[in-house]
Amino acid sequence: MSFNQPGGNDKKNRNEPFGDLMRSMNVFFNESSGKGILRSIDDFFQRPLLHSSFIIQVQETDNEHIVTAELPGIKREQIDLDIYDRHIKITVKKQDILTEEHDRNQTYRRRESMQTMSRTVAFTHPINERNVRASYRDGLLEIRIPKRKGKKVTILEDE
Repeated sequence: MSFNQPGGNDKKNRNEPFGDLMRSMNVFFNESSGKGILRSIDDFFQRPLLHSSFIIQVQETDNEHIVTAELPGIKREQIDLDIYDRHIKITVKKQDILTEEHDRNQTYRRRESMQTMSRTVAFTHPINERNVRASYRDGLLEIRIPKRKGKKVTILEDE
């Protein structure tokens, strides 16, 4: 089956069952409105998407837990940390606004997208939020949670 351009051989087009449909589609996609739709679809698939999750690593030392989250391209203001008893929740909110203005066509287009993703890290002990420290640099969020010190119990010898 061939796709015929408008103004092509009409005799040949009449013999094809979908000739009129194909001509209409060709006209639509070659006009500016159709090109705009195709450009939007191309933009959608070429834009890097923020994944629904992000990489987290948890390390444990003698004195603390260190949670590291990789958040490339995210600004500090887009990150929220919440502490719930034995959990830390990291939430990232990313909003993109694209505005295009064309004086020649007298058109204005504004496109907004909002993405939210979060990860929760659970611990075996309650977290003292006053002692938690967080820093963010070069797309790397680091959260330091001090371990709680327990009381040492001396075991007595049986007599």
